Amino acid sequence: MTISTLIRTAVLLPALTAVLLATPPCIQAQVKQRIAVPEDAGRWITTAFAKGKVPPFSFVYGGKPSAEFIRKWKHTMQKEQSDDPQVVKYRISYLDPATGLRADCHATGFREFNTVEWVMNFTNTSSENSDTLELVRVADYTMETADEGDFKLLYAEGSYGSRADFRPILTELGAGDSIRMAPENGRSSDRTAFPFFNLESPDKKGVVVGIGWTGGWYATLSRSGKAATLNSGMEKMKLYLRPGESIRTPRICMLFWQGNDPMDGNNRFRRFMLAHHTRKIDGKFAEYPLSAGFDWGDPAPCNEYGCLTEEFAVALINRYKQFGIVPEVFWLDAGWYEGSGGPDFSGGNWSTCVGNWIIDSTRFPRGLKPLSDAAHRVGAKFMVWFEPERAIVNSWLAKTHPEWMLSSSDKNPVQLFDLGNAEACAWLSKYIGDLLEQNGIDYYRQDFNMGISPYWEANDEPGRTGMKEIRHVEGLYKFWDYLLDRFPRLMIDNCAAGGRRLDLETMSRSAPLWRTDYRYGEVNGYQCHTYGLNFFLPLHGTGIYGTDDYNFRSSLSSTMVINWEITSIRGSIPDMQRVIAEYKELRPYFYEDYYPLTGLGDLTGDDVWLAYQLNKPSDGTGIVVAFRRKDNPQDSTVVKLRGLDPQQVYSVQNGNDGKIAEKTGKELADGLTLEIGEAPGSLLLKYGPAEK
Repeated sequence: MTISTLIRTAVLLPALTAVLLATPPCIQAQVKQRIAVPEDAGRWITTAFAKGKVPPFSFVYGGKPSAEFIRKWKHTMQKEQSDDPQVVKYRISYLDPATGLRADCHATGFREFNTVEWVMNFTNTSSENSDTLELVRVADYTMETADEGDFKLLYAEGSYGSRADFRPILTELGAGDSIRMAPENGRSSDRTAFPFFNLESPDKKGVVVGIGWTGGWYATLSRSGKAATLNSGMEKMKLYLRPGESIRTPRICMLFWQGNDPMDGNNRFRRFMLAHHTRKIDGKFAEYPLSAGFDWGDPAPCNEYGCLTEEFAVALINRYKQFGIVPEVFWLDAGWYEGSGGPDFSGGNWSTCVGNWIIDSTRFPRGLKPLSDAAHRVGAKFMVWFEPERAIVNSWLAKTHPEWMLSSSDKNPVQLFDLGNAEACAWLSKYIGDLLEQNGIDYYRQDFNMGISPYWEANDEPGRTGMKEIRHVEGLYKFWDYLLDRFPRLMIDNCAAGGRRLDLETMSRSAPLWRTDYRYGEVNGYQCHTYGLNFFLPLHGTGIYGTDDYNFRSSLSSTMVINWEITSIRGSIPDMQRVIAEYKELRPYFYEDYYPLTGLGDLTGDDVWLAYQLNKPSDGTGIVVAFRRKDNPQDSTVVKLRGLDPQQVYSVQNGNDGKIAEKTGKELADGLTLEIGEAPGSLLLKYGPAEK
């Protein structure tokens, strides 16, 4: 079904449909080339950005499109140093001799992954204000195919806090069709769009695209004849630059692939993300942790950890040790700061006191250091929640530095800390860094529970639309980079009311340990979230509330958060120990290849089967995770495994009954029957080369 048909039949969500219908007519892309896997990523860059050629980006300057003048600007290309022989870097500059505007493109080629990416900066080198800069398309690129037929687009929704969060959608891009993706509220994966997608051509070639911009980005894909055009950039930007002023724009990444299975492209992208866009410690991949909080939070009228005390927190840590279920990280969430609670219940709650980034001395008279010391004594790390960009009027931060606060309206009590202010950003970086150091905090959790675009729009100067957004996004990256540089072993958990700030830039510095604020513990939704996010991102997690197989397997992800009540009669210590051991055994499977086994339709209902495969080409092993939901009448379904050697004999073990069967890779690819006798029920299969 084509995009135009989807719109006519209202299959897409209303919000996304509105975006599609409101899309302005596309300007014809200025760069065309046959879609193909480049022989060398470095040569792709030097060719695409060569002197005398129109580059694969565009903008309008002084009312004129860049295609009319960019070849007349002074062009320089400089190769930059790279510590990895498989990675090449270039800085390509275009300078307007008349006005002094310079466009710098920082391009990187990843030879091993057939991938190129670039980010653009604009600088006014003159002593006068620049002309108006607008319609900056960081990507303005047309891909032509040799064959007739429609392109196919695999993309996803962002986070609504719903069962459908990150739902994958496959659609055809027919002749004349166009689709425009853009998130809501200034958070990069909020609701209507997700900044990763895979475009497949009729001749079985394609490109996986990732966008790095923790703000209001857009991407338009349009079809004309045998070609598909990608345009992408900031959604709202029309500004001039003052003398000496410089800005950056979104990062664009394109991984080229070819083959009969589009998941080959997705899996190469997953491996690329792990290799080049994840946190490294001592130069190696940093595994995100199995975490646990301090029991279930506080009873009413307390909220979150507003009534947690030093004594109780330390006692809980020791209780985890007593039961042999110590997590890798102890997680202190919201409510540790002044005003957020207390034994007399006279304070507010965690949300009404954001901006009070001072440790509550009544409940934690020695700060949080006793908690981190207790965690370290049992061999765990310690992580603490912050929300530094959001401050309530009359909070400590808002009263101490009112000059650094942005408001969206006089009536809104929620203010935005202006990370785009260089002085404010530097102060916050040191303040949070000192707090982490003084309290022995190993990992940093950042939340962001507000739409941000109204604050930017209300505070932009006339003629400078988008400047507040640009400066804030730049400041966020500077703040996180400061923390990561100051603390070489630090890891960042990225939360924004769940996973509403997932993009190429944030994933390079962090991972979502709590990927959605969908109803806690509703595990059918958790299955859907894992199924969708795995297409593009190998690192993400959610909570686990039960120890039975259905709950555990539904929460299974590359990182997981324990939410067991270890102070009540519910639950079994041996079951908890078993789940932790099995989780650590299964976690590495998320770091290699992923295959959805039950299609790309609507899998959110209670009457479906849902199954996926995690395959490890590194050793020939893998797992299949399957669920039969409560209203499904069929006790079996047939799936086709992928990525296997057709001639290899595999031993397949049923995790429910322990039975083992031997089948060839061809037999598993032709069809494997999964059987679950109860509804709801789950199944875990493990396979590997059979012993000879």
